[in-house]
Amino acid sequence: MKYIGVNGVPTPSAEAVISVMDHGFMYGMGLFETFRTYGGEPSLLDRHLKRLNEGCRTLGIPYEADAERIRKEVTELLILNGLSEGYVRLTVSAGEGPLGLTTEDYIKPTVILYVKPLPPMDFSLYTQGKRLWRLRTPRNTPESEVRLKSLHYMNNLLARRELAVYEQDSSAHLPSEGMLLTAEGHLAEGIASNLFFAEQGRLYTPEIGTGILPGITRAIVMELAARCGLSLEEGRYPWDRLWTADEIFVTNSVQELVPVTQLAEPDGKSAVVGEGEIGPLTKQLLYFYRESVGS
Repeated sequence: MKYIGVNGVPTPSAEAVISVMDHGFMYGMGLFETFRTYGGEPSLLDRHLKRLNEGCRTLGIPYEADAERIRKEVTELLILNGLSEGYVRLTVSAGEGPLGLTTEDYIKPTVILYVKPLPPMDFSLYTQGKRLWRLRTPRNTPESEVRLKSLHYMNNLLARRELAVYEQDSSAHLPSEGMLLTAEGHLAEGIASNLFFAEQGRLYTPEIGTGILPGITRAIVMELAARCGLSLEEGRYPWDRLWTADEIFVTNSVQELVPVTQLAEPDGKSAVVGEGEIGPLTKQLLYFYRESVGS
């Protein structure tokens, strides 16, 4: 990235800094949203900003995102960074505060907008899918009633390091995602995704009460399922439930819907999901998702 937006100002990346007294740095007090562009336009921006604004109110951070302003900033950063499409991260850090835990609301948050190239995604990702590993790292419980997309990301980083070990030792050629379970052993979410699986034409996804992030793409998929007349259930399910699933897929705002075609466990146990390629229900939902977001 040549330029990063800092408080609305495009700034050379080498000059983009925040204070060492910023509570986002000191205590992880802050939130972020990641999304992508289609045709240079931020996708589902209003939904992302609604979640961000609600989270800021919960944390006492005085920030209210302006969608039109964010769109203009994204366009400017795409141009400055020589990109036609981008992976976008909007971060709102609490801003400066005293050394120590404060109960006062923050006054001046730091707003940082990153735009980088979309990660390379081969077409085969949406036909041959991913391998899903069961992780030993448990999903931590959220700091608030519903998980916020906060700067507290150690749990995900530890999970990603665990997954890297399995990827090194594995002969599989598929890209991987790791599945975090709750302390009670229920399916929660991927390191960077929400989970869905299908059995006999019925769709299932872990409930919000398992401590998962209420993903934007997850919500869109649930709406599309209702429009398609698909039965959908939110609940608490064990890992073993995936071994009998007809189809599995994971979702996030950058990669959309990605089929899971293999399951794997740390002890070496593995299995093919369905026919080992994207299933008809996943294919249908991916098609309608892309139509709805304008890709």
